[in-house]
Amino acid sequence: MVFAGISAESFDFYDGLVADNSRIYWGEHKQEYQEFVKEPLTALAAELAPEFGEAHLYRPYRDLRFGKDKTPYKDHQGMFVESEHGLGWYLQLSGAGVMIAGGWYMSDPDQLGRFREKIADDAGPRLRKYLNSLANAGFTVEGERLKTKPRGYSADDPQIDLLRYKSIYVTRRWEPAAWMDSPQFKERVVSGWRELRPWLEWQARLVGPGRPPLGSRGGKGRTDTA
Repeated sequence: MVFAGISAESFDFYDGLVADNSRIYWGEHKQEYQEFVKEPLTALAAELAPEFGEAHLYRPYRDLRFGKDKTPYKDHQGMFVESEHGLGWYLQLSGAGVMIAGGWYMSDPDQLGRFREKIADDAGPRLRKYLNSLANAGFTVEGERLKTKPRGYSADDPQIDLLRYKSIYVTRRWEPAAWMDSPQFKERVVSGWRELRPWLEWQARLVGPGRPPLGSRGGKGRTDTA
């Protein structure tokens, strides 16, 4: 299958799912999910693979074991391509439109320790330069941050705002538009992911390898989440 774009029906499907997140709705509209969401994104993933690597489409089903929200289906479809050391590129499709993203999503204690040590040493200004450049290019900088200073660091450290990060990623969003139902969709994804590559490669070297968490690919207790 050749990727030709994302049609308006994909956004309509998720609008309907948000309004009626039930197994009845899913059963009646599952073919729409297959045709307008899963199949085009699978085709897009295959075309992106030669440049970025193999992509994993996340399952549409929510994990109901934790939390009070028992709606059975995710209100979006995510796709992730790992770059190195757990960092990578991301694409998300929902009723609100499309998001492309990338960065350092999960850290283990070893990675976090290396990150803070190097940021406090001399890597802070370079990280700040990358993030400012991406923000100027239209990306939004996000991530998990401590509300206070990390243990062992001074609140007066000039890099304290960066040292608070436990994960860092950037996002760019578009509302549904006619151009998405065309090859221009792929062009924008490729262009955006290419903008992220220099930072992802540098950030991966900065944090180094991490230990696979339980339930992940490469770790014991693996569960099928993609």
